Amino acid sequence: MSDVIITVRGEHELRVSPERATVHLTVALDGPDRADVVERTLALAAPVRDSITSRETAGSVTEWTSQRMSVLAERPWNNEGKRLAPVYRATVEFTATFSDISEMSVWATELSVDDGVSLGYIDWHLTPQTEAEVEREVATQAVGVAVSRARAYAEALGLKNVTPLEIADRGLISEGAGQMSKALAVGGMMSMDAAAPAMEFQAEEIAVSATVEGRFAAN
Repeated sequence: MSDVIITVRGEHELRVSPERATVHLTVALDGPDRADVVERTLALAAPVRDSITSRETAGSVTEWTSQRMSVLAERPWNNEGKRLAPVYRATVEFTATFSDISEMSVWATELSVDDGVSLGYIDWHLTPQTEAEVEREVATQAVGVAVSRARAYAEALGLKNVTPLEIADRGLISEGAGQMSKALAVGGMMSMDAAAPAMEFQAEEIAVSATVEGRFAAN
């Protein structure tokens, strides 16, 4: 009796709490006088930079970046359709990656009271080492699921021996466009409670998943 070819798919997913948070922050001011706007923005950005570097020294910030100041000029229109005098806007953008989420909450609360400082979105992520370990784990488990399915199909056909022929990421065996075998689903929330002394950061777990396809010979 010739071998029966069995093609199956195996999936696995793990959810892991994030270990790092990268905060995007903007310092921006505007006004009618360019030199004044630049000076005030530099003065506002300096303590922000100092607050980040001090935390980097203490170990709660693992890395940070600061973009050069950009200055834009715009001439707005009034309600009569007439162009007004130029308004200048100076902006400095920062990113800071925290390993200590509670310290990030304190830092964000301190800065939130300053006019001209705005907190943007937060990227929640894992360390490279943890991400590699989790990817390896989900890939191993996905292959195990594929093997179990192939054996279940073989047993249903009254076959006992199952030999692997191919194992590949999703889309590399079956016809059609290939798809990534790893998915990182990251979410989070930033909320402010009027009765609380600090901002609260609620990070959703990071979902790491793998999908593999396997082809087996059964007899």
